[in-house]
Amino acid sequence: MEVDGAQRSGSGTILRMSVAFASILNEELHIYNIRKKRPQPGLRPQHLEFVLVAAKLCNAEVRGAKIGSEELWFKPSDVAGGTLEAEIGTAGSIPMLLLGVLPICAFAKGQVQIRIGKGGTDVRNSPTVNYLRYVLAPTLSEMGLEVGIDVKSYGYYPVGMGDVTMRVQPARNLRNVRLTEFGSVKEIRGVSVCTFLKERKVAERQAEAAKQLLGKEGYGAEVEVVYDTSNPIQKGSSVVLWAKTTTGALLGGDSIGELRKSSEVVGKEAAQNLLDELRAGATVDVHLADMLVPYAALARGRSAYLARSMTEHLETNIWLAEELAGAKFALEKSGNLYRIEKL
Repeated sequence: MEVDGAQRSGSGTILRMSVAFASILNEELHIYNIRKKRPQPGLRPQHLEFVLVAAKLCNAEVRGAKIGSEELWFKPSDVAGGTLEAEIGTAGSIPMLLLGVLPICAFAKGQVQIRIGKGGTDVRNSPTVNYLRYVLAPTLSEMGLEVGIDVKSYGYYPVGMGDVTMRVQPARNLRNVRLTEFGSVKEIRGVSVCTFLKERKVAERQAEAAKQLLGKEGYGAEVEVVYDTSNPIQKGSSVVLWAKTTTGALLGGDSIGELRKSSEVVGKEAAQNLLDELRAGATVDVHLADMLVPYAALARGRSAYLARSMTEHLETNIWLAEELAGAKFALEKSGNLYRIEKL
């Protein structure tokens, strides 16, 4: 497999998807111009740790695996699975690392347990760890892939220090997913968490702001408030909300706390992200739409779902799935929605 990392999004998603497909299909990979369109091209700590974890999973030979490298050679063997541990060492995203290795774990010979330490669980330009727990994992369960995620400690920018364990029961024969009708909203739930910010009632304020905005649109929501004390080094917060519909669709929206960003804004942001999906009548949210591509590409039968926009990541993932895995996708605009179908 020859992959130019400067194509399409020019981002880390090309690295993650390419390594994942190479591992699953047991094909040698040469990728160059890694993250070429990003301010700091090449491998950053979280990308390097992803490559190293992926290599351990399939006993791969690797060249070019160092910070700043824009070129990588990856020669995998069979995906064995087992128990692995890794550390990012910065506030680099743990969820993004897990997203990269999860498709590989799906095709392992045995159960996989991966513990990722000293990273960020809730950071910019990444889904929150609770989004993976409450939106992605249940959706993959419907495809036959069982994923459990435990958070020992939350980690935020700039220090990180998060600690997460993911357990995967492989499903070498993935089921297809068909979500072609929105139906109606059955329930909305969520989790609002803050670390060492209880005196300011941050988690409660985030939850209340989210519920108020959803309430204005006629939606009731049950949001769990979590006052976390797992990480005394780094304070922070996040909210994730998810809606289930009568047709089995599961859509999410999340937001993270930052300096000079009020708790109310964090809660409203998460609620607005979810409302954008509900108003559009999508059957997966914009983030889940691109996350599902590798699983749909490798699953038996046709998969189809509706997204409200064609993001750069979604286009990139479909391009890679077609180029590297030989999958065929059909994209169709229908009203204000895009129908993504794996043929």
